[in-house]
Amino acid sequence: MTRKKTTAAQKPLASASVVITRPVGAAGTLPEKIRRLGGRPVQLPGLSLRATEDVDAAVSSLRRSRGAWAWLFTSPAAVRFAFRLLPSLRVPRRAQVFAVGRGTARALARRGIESIVPTESSTSEGVLALAPLKDIGGRRIAVFGAPGGRDLIVPTLRRRGADVESIHVYRRVPPRLTRRHFNALAAAPDPLIMLVSSAEALANLVVSLAPSLTARLRGQIVVVSSDRLASEAKRHGFGEIALARSASADDLVAAAAGALARHRL
Repeated sequence: MTRKKTTAAQKPLASASVVITRPVGAAGTLPEKIRRLGGRPVQLPGLSLRATEDVDAAVSSLRRSRGAWAWLFTSPAAVRFAFRLLPSLRVPRRAQVFAVGRGTARALARRGIESIVPTESSTSEGVLALAPLKDIGGRRIAVFGAPGGRDLIVPTLRRRGADVESIHVYRRVPPRLTRRHFNALAAAPDPLIMLVSSAEALANLVVSLAPSLTARLRGQIVVVSSDRLASEAKRHGFGEIALARSASADDLVAAAAGALARHRL
């Protein structure tokens, strides 16, 4: 039997402009997946990632973390910046390593580190629901991440009795958007689909873009990676909101394709 070849017009994201709001260098496979499904990726970072300002304090904390019972990485960026700060960093013997999301787990796997990752929800709640992190009284846990954000993991682990050290290996700052970004968004043909996996990124874009561009995005589709982000998108005036199963590239793109199909009915 001859398999029919999929034409460009039959692809799930055909003719759509898909706005990627992840920081520069953190988009991963998203642009490739979007193109493969017929869409046009538009880079519009809502955040910039920078190394921590206090390098000495971070390196000192990284060295102390070698005595921890467990390591917990909050993002792929946390993995990248931790090992950039201290290339000799090694997982403690018999220590458990936890990852928030499959992307973080893959970043660890590329360094030969096996991690425990939630299968149901790639969120802070998901990793906190893991059985090994329930009965942790007196355990020492190093959490690698950045200041700000939701700040849910560290307080919860401390309430459970753990001795937690929060190690800030990088920081999130507003993006440096240029005329190139604005022109690319203005020129992108409808329909527009914006992918959002950070409340901070969404808030930054709302205040950084010209009112006409913000109004245009509000009238299009926004795909979010959690119920919490759906509420944030609604608060910022977005109307057509689609919920992805997680913040992974596969789930975001699948949700975008589904939302576009419904939009075109």
